[in-house]
Amino acid sequence: MRLSLRRTPAIAKAAPGFGSRSLVARLIALASIWSLLLLAAIGIALTAFFHHAATSRFNYDLTVLANDLYAGAGVDAGGQITAPSLGGDFRRAYSGAYWQIADLPKGGRPIAIARSRSLWDQVLNVAPPTLAMLQAKPGQLFYYDTLGPAQDGREPLRASALLAFLPGHAAPVLFVAAQNRAALDRDVRRFGWATAAAMAILGVGLVGVVFIQVRVGLNPLFAMGREIAEVRKGRAQRLTRPYPSELAPLANELNALLDHNQEVVERQRTHVGNLAHALKTPISVLLTEAVRTPGPLSEMVTRQAETMRHQVEHHLRRARAAARSQGSGERTPVAEVLDEIVRTLERIFRAREVMIDWEAGEDLLFLGERQDLQELAGNVLENACKFCRSRVRAEAEPLSATRWRLTVEDDGPGLPPDQRLAMLKRGERLDENAPGSGLGLSIVDELARAYGGSLTLSESRFGGLRVDLELPRAET
Repeated sequence: MRLSLRRTPAIAKAAPGFGSRSLVARLIALASIWSLLLLAAIGIALTAFFHHAATSRFNYDLTVLANDLYAGAGVDAGGQITAPSLGGDFRRAYSGAYWQIADLPKGGRPIAIARSRSLWDQVLNVAPPTLAMLQAKPGQLFYYDTLGPAQDGREPLRASALLAFLPGHAAPVLFVAAQNRAALDRDVRRFGWATAAAMAILGVGLVGVVFIQVRVGLNPLFAMGREIAEVRKGRAQRLTRPYPSELAPLANELNALLDHNQEVVERQRTHVGNLAHALKTPISVLLTEAVRTPGPLSEMVTRQAETMRHQVEHHLRRARAAARSQGSGERTPVAEVLDEIVRTLERIFRAREVMIDWEAGEDLLFLGERQDLQELAGNVLENACKFCRSRVRAEAEPLSATRWRLTVEDDGPGLPPDQRLAMLKRGERLDENAPGSGLGLSIVDELARAYGGSLTLSESRFGGLRVDLELPRAET
C-alpha cells in the first residue's frame, strides 16, 4: 500500500450578512434616514430663507423706485400728470428696469399715461387680483411677478405697484416700477445647489460617522459572539472578557448556563458510569459460573452475558461521547488516525491481500477525542475489509467550516437497499459466517449521532457498500 496524502484547501469564512435582520444595519439605517431627512429639511429651510432674504432686498429696491416715482410725479395747470425724470437704465430700451404711470378708471383697466423709455411701446400689465388688492388698500405697496417686453415677452420681472391720489387729479393714479429678476432667480438657484452639495457631503460624513459609532458601540456585543463561538468550539470554557454594564448580566447568565449544562452532563455521565460498573461484576460472575458448568444452559448464559457486556461497554462509550460532544475542545488530526488504522488492518487482513487506499487533508481536524475517531473510522474500515474482495477505498474531505465526511467504499457483494437499514440495528448480522458481534455499524451510528453527525449507506462505485460518515470539524 502506498500512503496517499492530499492537502485540502481551507474553507473560506463567509462574511457576516448585512441584511434586514442585522442589528447593525437597522441602527445605521435608522440613524442615517433620520440624519438625511434632517439635512434635507435644513437645506430646504436655508434655501427658502435665502430666497426670502434676497426677495426682500429686491423688494426694497423696488419700493425706493416706486416712492421716487410717486414723489416725482405731479399735476400741471391743465390737470395732466407730469412724470419724474429718472435716468440710467430707464432710458435704454428693454434694459430690464421699467416704470409706468396709469389712470385707473372706476371698474376699468389701467390706462398708461406715462412710461419709461425702456418700455418703448409696451406696457406693464397688472393682473386683476392685484388690481383688486390695490383698490381695496390705496396707498399701500404691493409686489408681484409678471413678464416684461424683452425676450419676446417672456422677460421675468418683479414689480411693485402703488395706487394713490394726486392733488388736482380726480381719478386714482397707478404707479408701477419693475425690474428684471433673472439675477435674483439665478442667485437663489446657485445657493440651492451649493446648499444641496454641502448637505450631501455632510450627509455622507454623518453616515460614515454613524457607521463607525455603531460598529464601535456594538463591538463588545461582537466580542461576546466571538467568545461564545470559542466556547462552542471547545477552545474556552467560560466568558472571561470584561463587558460593559449593559452586557455584564448577560455574560454572567451565559456563564451560569454553561456551568449548569456541564454539571448536568457530568451528573449523567456519573449515573451511567455507576450503573455500568455496577453491572460489570454480576456479568463477570455469570460468565465465570457458566464456564465452570458446561452444557446447553451454560452456552446460552455465556452468550447472553457477553451480549450484556457489549451493551454495557457500548452505553459507556455513548455516554462518554455525548459528554465530549458538549465541547471538549480536543482536535484530532484525521490523517494520522487513518494512517494508524490502515496499517493495523493491513496486517490483520494480510492473508487475504486486502489493499486499502486512502486520502485525507493534512489540515483536516476532527472536533473530538482521538479514541472516538479511532472507534468510528476503525469500525467502518474493519467492516469494509471483512466483506470486500480485495480493495477498500477511504477518503476524508471537508464539507464546510464545521463539518467533514469520511467515505469508505469496498468491492464486496454490497447490500440491497432494503437491507441497509437493518445493518444499523444493534446486533444485526446479515452474514453469520463473518466474525464479530454485529454491533460495529450500530455503534458507529450512535456514536456519530452523539457527536451531532450521521451515518448513511449506499452503493459503492466498485460494486460493494459505500459508507458516508459525517462528523464535526475543528477549525485549523
